Amino acid sequence: MNITLPDRVKLPFEFDAKQLRLNLSCIEELIKQASSLPQNGKQHWRTIDLYHQQTAVQRAPMQSMAVNSSRPSNSYLDSAPYIQAVLNHFKCPIVNVLLAKITAHSSHSQMASVPIDSEHGLARLYIPITANDEVCFVLNSVDVAMQAGECWYLRVSDPYSVMNSSAEDKVHLIIDTRVNLWLATQLKMQ
Repeated sequence: MNITLPDRVKLPFEFDAKQLRLNLSCIEELIKQASSLPQNGKQHWRTIDLYHQQTAVQRAPMQSMAVNSSRPSNSYLDSAPYIQAVLNHFKCPIVNVLLAKITAHSSHSQMASVPIDSEHGLARLYIPITANDEVCFVLNSVDVAMQAGECWYLRVSDPYSVMNSSAEDKVHLIIDTRVNLWLATQLKMQ
């Protein structure tokens, strides 16, 4: 389903940021245990695929999970029951799920992603797990003030940048979905 939307839409639901952070800690502990690198207390990952289809988003044709099918599972997701519950909230086909970290005192300038937008029948949803006022996410030259636990559609096929001026890493749960009637209704309600 292809629909036209603004470049950003805050969806009408929020998730428990504390539970998301607890699940993130469990995932980071698994990474620490699996790592053969010396441990210095800080994890150096930037993205973690929690679910990734065989066919990447930027390639066609795209296969996606059917609505109401069993949700994806891997060792990271198995250790994160609340993130699984968040995924089950979405009544639309999930294409990819990942955690993305913007490390402390870092920036990413004028990125433009693959065409993941409602006009192509896809949506990228962001759920901040950690957030603070020193992180600036700019889409089309306008700040998007996202709080932990909120859910946002962002048209990341447009230019965007991220600057983390804080001493803490910022982590988002990112969910790529196909737009179906349920998701279109949620997006259009706003």
